[in-house]
Amino acid sequence: MKKGRTSGADGQGGAKSERFRVLVVDDSELFAQAIARELRSRRIEADLAYTAGRALELCRATRYDAILLDHRLPDDDGIRIIPHVRSLQPKGALIVMTAYGQISSAIQAIRLGAEDYVLKETSIKPIIDRIREVERRRELRDSERGWDEHRKGGLTGKSPAMVAVREQIEKVAAQPDTTVLFTGETGVGKEVASRYLHAKSASPASPFLSVDCVALPATLVESLLFGHEKGSFTGAHQAKKGVFEEAENGTILLDEVGDMDLALQGKLLRVLESRRFQRVGSVQEYPVRARVIAATNRDLAQMAGEGRFRFDLYQRLAVFPIHIPSLRERAEDILLTAIHFLEFFTTKMRLPFEPLPTEVEEKLLSYDYPGNVRELKNIIERAVILAGSGRIELRHLPERMIGPRPAFLADGASPPSRGVDFIPGVDTMETLEEKLIHQALERTGGAKTEAARLLGLSRFQLLRRMQKYGMTTSGGEEDEE
Repeated sequence: MKKGRTSGADGQGGAKSERFRVLVVDDSELFAQAIARELRSRRIEADLAYTAGRALELCRATRYDAILLDHRLPDDDGIRIIPHVRSLQPKGALIVMTAYGQISSAIQAIRLGAEDYVLKETSIKPIIDRIREVERRRELRDSERGWDEHRKGGLTGKSPAMVAVREQIEKVAAQPDTTVLFTGETGVGKEVASRYLHAKSASPASPFLSVDCVALPATLVESLLFGHEKGSFTGAHQAKKGVFEEAENGTILLDEVGDMDLALQGKLLRVLESRRFQRVGSVQEYPVRARVIAATNRDLAQMAGEGRFRFDLYQRLAVFPIHIPSLRERAEDILLTAIHFLEFFTTKMRLPFEPLPTEVEEKLLSYDYPGNVRELKNIIERAVILAGSGRIELRHLPERMIGPRPAFLADGASPPSRGVDFIPGVDTMETLEEKLIHQALERTGGAKTEAARLLGLSRFQLLRRMQKYGMTTSGGEEDEE
């Protein structure tokens, strides 16, 4: 039976909550309360215990996502009770704190079941950073549970848009004869989505074959798709099966289908309509026993209207269209996706995992990502290599993300208008940004989505900036979850 989550500073009763919950165990009430205040300011629940006995009592009654455990407690040794805490909280991240920092104690704590070991310093920031990282990891596991690394990277996210994409994929996966068309910009993860659909089908162990419709000339694509008989063309020294035969009971992805030759489009349409095909140079027909998925970054409807793509083929491919939004359209997924890739590459390269500093997070959130998820993946991979065994810093990001001061702020030039007036008399970007946010909110009567549009931001980016400047994010027309 799942243990409950209780609210309140000391875990005393109250309504259940599904927010991230931390138990802070420390004999210093002032230190523990300082941590709790900082966590609660970040909408993280925090319970307090000042003794080992109280800590174990709370662990029996409440499920925690993380436990901060002091090394020295008045009634017991924090290291000694680790096995008891771990048995009561098998899924909670256990982090031991100490003011002493002996290496032997750190090794012992980890051997007994602790995940991490931090020194108590004047600043509590390192401790808060560790808890925030645990929180993000839990969000990642919750939203992507059950996916392997290759299938989940491009579809990581909790935004409504990505939740809808996954729901559509899971529904159509049960219909193997339905053709699916994935659309979206380059790098959004159309092939990843195709593989996810295949993995959710009734035959996930069957072949998944991808054909790049751009890379090969029409004659070779036809042979690649349908196979050929011996002697059917120069160089055809023996008969060969095509993708439609090799992918029996599996999935065929026609990638960049918008670039397919018009002559081949007609042949593909006949195959999709009849569910039968012929090898090149043969009159014998074979049944189609595979699902067909198409993917493109082009507007096929517009191309069809201009005569550059067969309208009847477009209609046949778009039986079940799924549009994958760009990364900038779902900014709330940027950090979640970045952390996924950070975990992936640090594990792959056998490097220590370090949480992203706030200034790096802000740069990641403020960038537009013309290359979408693929570009973010490359950015993180490069940063991990440059950082090595240390933490990623601003200098590890590409110059295009941390480049010089924008030209419109230099030499007194006026900035381009995005719907709000330039405020003269400011000397820093922060001051300008705060004033612009205030003005946008005044103009929209507090409507945050509209204010974000005026500022050229997503609503999520606006809320983060409001929090940064101590502006309330509650109230207004759209604040219900």
